[in-house]
Amino acid sequence: MRVTLSCIGKMKSGADKDLFDRYLDRARKSGRSLGVTDISLREMPESRAQRPEDRKSEEAANILQSLSAGARLVVLDENGKNLSSPAFSDRLEAWKNEGVPEIAFAIGGADGHGQDVLARADLKLALGNMTWPHQIARILLAEQIYRAMTIQSGHPYHRV
Repeated sequence: MRVTLSCIGKMKSGADKDLFDRYLDRARKSGRSLGVTDISLREMPESRAQRPEDRKSEEAANILQSLSAGARLVVLDENGKNLSSPAFSDRLEAWKNEGVPEIAFAIGGADGHGQDVLARADLKLALGNMTWPHQIARILLAEQIYRAMTIQSGHPYHRV
């Protein structure tokens, strides 16, 4: 199984990117023994359309075009489900056990996700009730993917 983070916009180099990269690297290393063959980042350009609905629509089309056949789509959305770390880990593990070839996480642009992406989502996920900048959302997601891998492997990183 592969894991892909599909994000609108680019993350600039600096402390935020370093922390994101560190969690992604840890997740890659932890995931190997669990059957996770790759964890990758796909950055997509922000739309330059004038109207927010047009921007969301263009960005949604890019996200949907990037999905591979059979992929599960997890959309980060403020109205999504708030899952505990163990419940998140269980969801990823269940998909892996079902033979899902890829789990794609989508972080939208500044205006949020277009309706086509929201309609296609297999899971709408919130990172709590607060609003986070996209850079921090990426870091939080990467950390939770790493945490899910450690939960599945029985590593003591996650403490109850």
